[in-house]
Amino acid sequence: MRSITLKQSLEIIEGAFACAAKLKLKPLTIVVLDAGGRVKAVQKQDGCSLLRYEIAYGKAFTALAMGRSSKLVLQKHREKPIFIDTLRALTHEPFFLEGGGQLILDELGETVGAIGVTGDVNEKDDECAFAGIVATGFKVDKNQYEGDKN
Repeated sequence: MRSITLKQSLEIIEGAFACAAKLKLKPLTIVVLDAGGRVKAVQKQDGCSLLRYEIAYGKAFTALAMGRSSKLVLQKHREKPIFIDTLRALTHEPFFLEGGGQLILDELGETVGAIGVTGDVNEKDDECAFAGIVATGFKVDKNQYEGDKN
């Protein structure tokens, strides 16, 4: 497994912020985790409310821990709440079950990290996460998102 670099993590965040500016979104907080779940980069735009770091981290952690977008984990929770609640009880890390947490894949489809975006509505958080990933040459799981963003 190759690692995501600090430079790449910051470029992903910049790409996501560029998307947010284009869409005129509320201020975002973005966390990028490496494949081992450690924080690689964080940026919080001016004007973000409290707890945005914790929410962004929780979205990224959820995607990485479950191997799927945080939005799909939310869907799984709706189908099998006891299963997800049990997983949440097993970890000391936060699971955040909303859109905005996405896996970052390399050219071979291997997970090299995850991104968590928060600050606007979940669909827009997801859109910015995808934009940041794709802008840096990484891949997204097409099954995780409506439309061809890969």
